[in-house]
Amino acid sequence: MREQGPAGPQAIDPELARFLALFRHGRFWDSHEALEGAWRRNGSPFYKGLILYASAFVHADRDNAHGVQAQLRKAVEHLSPFAPAYLGFDVDAILGHARQCLASMDKGEKGSRLPVPALEWEEARVRGDEPELERRYES
Repeated sequence: MREQGPAGPQAIDPELARFLALFRHGRFWDSHEALEGAWRRNGSPFYKGLILYASAFVHADRDNAHGVQAQLRKAVEHLSPFAPAYLGFDVDAILGHARQCLASMDKGEKGSRLPVPALEWEEARVRGDEPELERRYES
């Protein structure tokens, strides 16, 4: 069950919080790795979408256009069912950014020149019924 009490630390899984902190610092590979354990344990398609999104920017840093496009397309596919918001994230904003990047890539933009992704987490965007909230307390 979800812990009772004020929002904040209880509302965000520690591994998801680590993912977010690393992602915000442009450490996309590390953010991907930080969330992978939680994803493997709970099978969250939302977590998989975030991992794919981070992975796209690992490829962008390497100027691997094919990798960027492939990962962004998969991320959009995995995250779209969670729009407009899920687990504290503005999924519409993530999807908009991913689509903007794909459009830029279609115009020949290099991966390393893509707009910097921004992820924001807000307690108000946590619905409260997300399965990930329950799964993190299971052993």
